Amino acid sequence: MAGKLNEKLATPRAARTVPVVSGGTAVCTIALSLLLMNEDSSWTGLVRALTREIEPMPPGARIPTHRTLVARFGVSATTVSRALSELGRQGLIESRPGAGSFRSSARSVREELDTSWQQSALDLTPAVGAGGSARDIDAGALTATVTGYGPDVIDLNGGYLHPGLQPADALATALARAGRRPQAWARPDAAGLPELRDWFATDIGAGLARHDVLVTAGGQSALSLALRAIGRPDDPVVIEAPSYPGTLAAARAAGLRVIPVSLDGEGIRADDVERALTQTGARLVVVQPLWQNPTGATLSRERRRDLLDLAARHGAFVVEDDFARHMAHADAGPLPAPLVEDDRRGAVVHIRSLTKITSPNLRVAALAARGPVMARLRAAHVVETMFVPATLQYTALEVVTGAGFRRAQRTLAEALRRRRELATGALVRQLGDLDLPTRPTGGYHLWLALPGHESARAVATAALRHGVALTPGDNFYASASTAPHLRLSYVAVPSEADLLAGVERLAASRRA
Repeated sequence: MAGKLNEKLATPRAARTVPVVSGGTAVCTIALSLLLMNEDSSWTGLVRALTREIEPMPPGARIPTHRTLVARFGVSATTVSRALSELGRQGLIESRPGAGSFRSSARSVREELDTSWQQSALDLTPAVGAGGSARDIDAGALTATVTGYGPDVIDLNGGYLHPGLQPADALATALARAGRRPQAWARPDAAGLPELRDWFATDIGAGLARHDVLVTAGGQSALSLALRAIGRPDDPVVIEAPSYPGTLAAARAAGLRVIPVSLDGEGIRADDVERALTQTGARLVVVQPLWQNPTGATLSRERRRDLLDLAARHGAFVVEDDFARHMAHADAGPLPAPLVEDDRRGAVVHIRSLTKITSPNLRVAALAARGPVMARLRAAHVVETMFVPATLQYTALEVVTGAGFRRAQRTLAEALRRRRELATGALVRQLGDLDLPTRPTGGYHLWLALPGHESARAVATAALRHGVALTPGDNFYASASTAPHLRLSYVAVPSEADLLAGVERLAASRRA
């Protein structure tokens, strides 16, 4: 294991609030910014401040960039993104990819409607239901993973392949071929195209058949569907800590009580899982056993066996989010089989997605399960989605059965290996001794430990001011974390040169 980050590096300066002038109108001063942030530490305070500022602007006026707003208000990039998203939904601003955000030509919703009553109507009180947990539709941390930045920011935050890494030619050919199929415009089977379900069953293995597979609209949809179908409001659900923000968001949206369980280099700790199942009576465990997001850990053989044994003893389901199965690096070697391969009781509900290795727009994934739970999943799927569009499913089928699919996977595997090596090498050179417990040979990210006295959000905010976006580790925890981390993703940037430049900017932000 590499050593700790160089403690001699200077702690980044606190975010500063500076006046900015845009569209001829002076924006909020330091005092107003601090007042708003103090009266409401959430993103709603920023929404109010920006609304007052933007409404007088003429249509087409440019809105300050993410970097400017982060530096000015002293908030996280996630808070800024959420506030701008809300202003976009209100019709006050519009985003132009690669250019930024601008004052919309549409009239402000504030001029047309009085929506002040909505917040109290949307809030759930403890009196609702039979004492169960309130559903919390909070996608703040999840939204951060799909946040777009201007051309002046190097994106080491995003979790999807840059178009330069995507199999663009294969996708274009597949879409054209799919569109010419007469069946592409007919209503598909609610469970998915039979041929695509056959492919997923073979790809996952474990003796699965077509009837064991349900096609969903991407991995996040599959995860959310599984938690809502299997869990009931106020049920406990055991998850890894740290964990993928989409798992946290989906569990809370379903009204489930999140029970975090620690993990280490061998994955989720079986002794802690047993304690959690015993003390809470949980009947649902969610894990990413292969190159876990964000730590990159892979569940060891012993803990795989222990986890399945625990599920059997406690009558629990295990949702296996196998998101990175097809993101093995060229030097990964033989991969462990999915948990479902060793499942002899139908306890494992397996998720396999095509989105990560193709395009964020090819939102096609599969839920695999055996027994009565599949009937529950199918029913919930029909209620929620009805079915995944046939055109999208046929496009996915054309991609995975095309002659170039395996070749594209090999090309991606080598590109991921190179980027991982470049990123780790640059981090060591630029930042000195580095606490990088795991250097995963799969996936698309690195989990960086910071000195204990630092704040991950402060470091990420300082980095964004220097033109590089990373994910603060706080986004991956259900509650406050005492061990500061950053997640660095190396697949969203256009080139290897951009990756190296991003690490240089991170180092510069820590020297400032």
